[in-house]
Amino acid sequence: MNLPFYIAKRYLFAKKSHNAINFISAISVCGVSVGTTALVVILSVFNGFDSLIKSLFNSFDPDLKITLTEGKTFSIENIAFEKIKNHEGVLYLSEVIEENALLRYGENEHIATIKGVSDEFIKMSGIDSMIVNGDFILKHNNNNFAVIGQGVAIYLSVGLNFSTPIKIYVPKRTKNVSFNPETAFNKKNIFPSGIFAIEQNFDSKYVIIPIEFARKLLDYTTEVSALELKINPEFDQKEVKKEIQNILGSEYVVKNRYEQNELFYKIMKSEKWAIFFILTFILIVASFNIIGSLTMLIIEKKEDIFTLQSLGANFKLIRNIFLYEGWMISIIGALAGLFLGTIICKIQLEYELIKLRGSGSFIIDAYPVDMHFTDLVSVFLTVLFIGFLAAWYPARYISKKYLRFNKQI
Repeated sequence: MNLPFYIAKRYLFAKKSHNAINFISAISVCGVSVGTTALVVILSVFNGFDSLIKSLFNSFDPDLKITLTEGKTFSIENIAFEKIKNHEGVLYLSEVIEENALLRYGENEHIATIKGVSDEFIKMSGIDSMIVNGDFILKHNNNNFAVIGQGVAIYLSVGLNFSTPIKIYVPKRTKNVSFNPETAFNKKNIFPSGIFAIEQNFDSKYVIIPIEFARKLLDYTTEVSALELKINPEFDQKEVKKEIQNILGSEYVVKNRYEQNELFYKIMKSEKWAIFFILTFILIVASFNIIGSLTMLIIEKKEDIFTLQSLGANFKLIRNIFLYEGWMISIIGALAGLFLGTIICKIQLEYELIKLRGSGSFIIDAYPVDMHFTDLVSVFLTVLFIGFLAAWYPARYISKKYLRFNKQI
């Protein structure tokens, strides 16, 4: 039998002569429990938003994207790109060309990015599931159509009536600068067929059009600004990325989804851990109750300390008694907090009780929740570490003080 643990358990649950000690112990457990619950819930909500944004980005961003290290466009008519297209790990390859353009619809104007894509684009993206009005149609009966972001549609007040086209203006590449708009810009008309809603940065920026239409507008022939790849899920994406990079050499750069939006993902991750450390600091403050509880208990049990010392107990055993008690307070609070936090997350996941402000104008109506086992383990270990530090100080110094006092007696 572990004697220090047995005595600590008796001290924790036994009635004290001073009710204040029981009260402070209960507050200590509640403080640790509430802090742990907050950590679990906040981290789960951050995970929910992270998963939601990744799913939205995944509907637009490809698995891998090939661009030039320096420069804007390149030709794909060489052996290297044939090897990539025939690579067993590549399911689909879409040619892409992007350029900023002035859009005019009626009396409204907006600067956006036109994205010309080949037929494989629809097979490798999930943007067709993000259509909020109309259909994802780029070609029909030899006619070209555009699918525009919701933000662009709002700026231009676009309606899918097929009576008013969107006018696209881009500067001519092969002509000298002219102050006459009729000669300085290439202009083409195209009808919108659908409106997509993914995320504000995408919705207010992109207009998707057929790549042949984009090339004629931009005076290109076979050039592209990027190649977007869909990777076979049976293959390791990291290995495929490495092999493609070796085929292309240093002249090109191959980016995965994370690298395509690296800054955004880093900000999301840093925000999550910033909140974690802030709540951990609050948990540290709440753990001061443990110090107060143990201090008062040691003062109350000084006669017991003297008795145990007379029976042969050394300083380590007496110290461990109060160390275990402080740790048990942390463990009980941590377990209660993990249980309560999990229940709250499950209820939110099932019933969506807590709604987003302005519900109905977002893709989702309630706060998303996604619990990760690693987060639960991290929270539990963090609480135990804080509880250990909170119990170590009074157990070591105050009990040692009373041992010295009793020796002098």
